[in-house]
Amino acid sequence: MPSSVTTEVTSDAMDPADAVEFRRTMAEFASGVTVVTAVHADEPVGFACQSFSSVSLDPPLVLFCVDRRSRSWRGIRAARRFCVNVLAEDQAELCRRFGSSRGSRFDGLAWTLSAWGTPSLNGVLARIHGDVHSVHSEGDHDVVVGKVVAMERPRSGRPMVFFRGRFGVDAPDDRGAELAWSWLDGWI
Repeated sequence: MPSSVTTEVTSDAMDPADAVEFRRTMAEFASGVTVVTAVHADEPVGFACQSFSSVSLDPPLVLFCVDRRSRSWRGIRAARRFCVNVLAEDQAELCRRFGSSRGSRFDGLAWTLSAWGTPSLNGVLARIHGDVHSVHSEGDHDVVVGKVVAMERPRSGRPMVFFRGRFGVDAPDDRGAELAWSWLDGWI
């Protein structure tokens, strides 16, 4: 029988041990990886995002969650229109570029301005263009609901998956190890 650790959280703030356990527990949920982009003040902005999902078919709505301290999010929020670029499994370098808080994410990067005024990244599996419909503040993040205005599927292939702090699901089972990278590191 597998061993498990149960941690009870009784206040709004986690102590450091609970935060580590929360991170490890959330790492058991595999997620796709996207890059959310927009144009603000005539400059492209964007960030890597794991927390993306569909919300509704009628009307078509999606959501993503973002650290409200994110400089890119401030630009996207002001622009009101965004593009969710769904990454393919061979785009780890692109994910790292947009997951880092250092450097200019678009320097030397091939991309195009879509007909909807959003940066479209090359080589992605899908693009969902949307308008910010509503923003809900929860904890240290904003939950953004977007109304879909257009969709594209430029290529087929396998999606990028993030699981147990790594890309892909074929990594060895080393749940006791510290996670190298996670959505909780605040991809901003």
